[in-house]
Amino acid sequence: MTPLRVAAVAGAFGRDVEAGLAKIERLVAEARRRGVRLLVLPEAAVGGYLADLDGGAGLPPAFALDSALIRRLGAIAGDIVLCVGFCESRGGQRFNSAVCLNGDGVLGCYRKVHQPLREDASYAAGSEFPVFDTPVGRLGMLICYDKAFPEAARALSLDGAEIVACLSAWPASRTAQAQDLADDRWTKRFDLFDRARALENQVIWIASNQAGTFGSLRFVCSAKIVGPGGDVLATTGTRPGVAEAEIDVAEVLAAARRSMFHLRDRRPDLYWSHTYETTGTAG
Repeated sequence: MTPLRVAAVAGAFGRDVEAGLAKIERLVAEARRRGVRLLVLPEAAVGGYLADLDGGAGLPPAFALDSALIRRLGAIAGDIVLCVGFCESRGGQRFNSAVCLNGDGVLGCYRKVHQPLREDASYAAGSEFPVFDTPVGRLGMLICYDKAFPEAARALSLDGAEIVACLSAWPASRTAQAQDLADDRWTKRFDLFDRARALENQVIWIASNQAGTFGSLRFVCSAKIVGPGGDVLATTGTRPGVAEAEIDVAEVLAAARRSMFHLRDRRPDLYWSHTYETTGTAG
């Protein structure tokens, strides 16, 4: 099978929608020139993220899934499968969403399920983890904080996802700031989650992220491609850029799952769940 060239972006995207679209167009053109077939942009690449995480301030513009803006993104994508984050208007609510599309239209849409801090003051929560077929394989998407929950990535892998695109606006720590982002504890968590989710589900994991600063937030970059063994195949590190790798998806998945196949070897009959009741706020 022909290897698949994939790429993940660590870049700064703000409120100016036209400037963001122009940047996306440049990134897609460069990706096409390099033979990339799947390009993953950050959370809120259209219209920017929240200016802070304390709730309600500086909301991004919202767009319907059938809007002219989404059609424009599809036209920009053309023959490339593009995953991009945006604020979605749906049924009178706003969602922190990611759309996967190409020149043929929308291939799939995901609405962020897990909401950190006061994000619920700005967005409604999604309620499902869709997986869908694309020209580059069976794919699922997550957004930022979702990567902290093993159940989210597992739901995608159990539904046959070969590739998981995780789009983020993941900031550095605000309470224990490090001068060098590489030393920041939230950078380390971001990287650890990416590798763990790829390894435990034996999937190709593509992580994008915002870069620079926006409002009170400073983003950790660290876009990367992770193989099904948890190995980082390419990364931008803590700088803006594009992480790119060429992967024979079928071959690397088969090799990773040949002897110890985690999904096959599960024991769901022994697993149980309960509701955790919170009585306060974690420090």
